[in-house]
Amino acid sequence: MPTDVELRHLRYFTAVAAHGSFNRAAQVLHLTQPALSRQVKDLEDEIGVPLLVRGTNSVTLTPTGETFYEHARDILAHADRAIAAARGDRGTEVVRVGYIPTTVYGVITKAVKEFRTTSPRVHIELVECLPKEMKVAVENGRLDLAILPEGNLHLFQGFRWSELLRFDVLLVMPTDHPLARLKKIPPTRLRDLPLIGLGKESFPGYALHLRARLQSFGVTPRFIAFVDGGIVSLFSALEAHHAAAVLGETVVSTLPRNLVARPFTRTVASVSMMIGVPESRPNQHAEAFVAALRQEAERQRIVEKS
Repeated sequence: MPTDVELRHLRYFTAVAAHGSFNRAAQVLHLTQPALSRQVKDLEDEIGVPLLVRGTNSVTLTPTGETFYEHARDILAHADRAIAAARGDRGTEVVRVGYIPTTVYGVITKAVKEFRTTSPRVHIELVECLPKEMKVAVENGRLDLAILPEGNLHLFQGFRWSELLRFDVLLVMPTDHPLARLKKIPPTRLRDLPLIGLGKESFPGYALHLRARLQSFGVTPRFIAFVDGGIVSLFSALEAHHAAAVLGETVVSTLPRNLVARPFTRTVASVSMMIGVPESRPNQHAEAFVAALRQEAERQRIVEKS
């Protein structure tokens, strides 16, 4: 890595890539948008290749940016582990939590904040990863908790699973999509509608689960492409193909401005987000953090219904 590239550059870039927007990333990082844009441009200038394609209301990753994003996340994860280990030498203990990007981000971040007030000497290390990456981390003993959709549990052995929360699915599409003008989408409108799906390498149970749930409406989903990778890659594919995707409602807070989400007139499917703890080597603080997660998930559920 060039000597002038610092960890903060990587953190800024990965935040923009994850949110698909300089504006949203700037809000999360508590920076002004011009300052964040300048930092990411400095990173691109330093390494000598463009990483982002800047649109009017959103950004997408270049092919090089996709690869750089994965490496940058690994570097930041290693750095966080090194910091946590150093703090551990001074009495701080660590709970390592793997989760799918965007799925439960709001619940996790607020639970971490609350947990710190009651357990200040326990560091929660958050690791964003896809199911296949999480499986490797689990097998290597690098995670104390795993949070992922129910359709992926068969990938993991020796874990004790329980439901953290359940949410409905929505139809996500470009703002100028023909169905975007509707406030709610009848499930039958999915018949012959071009859809982008989550690939089986990253989300093995996605296509099978959706096909089973749409069958009751007499609909067979017409997938024109599957995306293996992060949610940012899927957002890019929706714009490129001018297609739609059936995704969990938790993605709404991360949508770029060129995409919208619409609920269905009837429940198409609900997704159960599961949390797992290793049975053979449980972390003594993991259960306490699970309780904090459940409390925050319940609080948000009550707020949404009120």
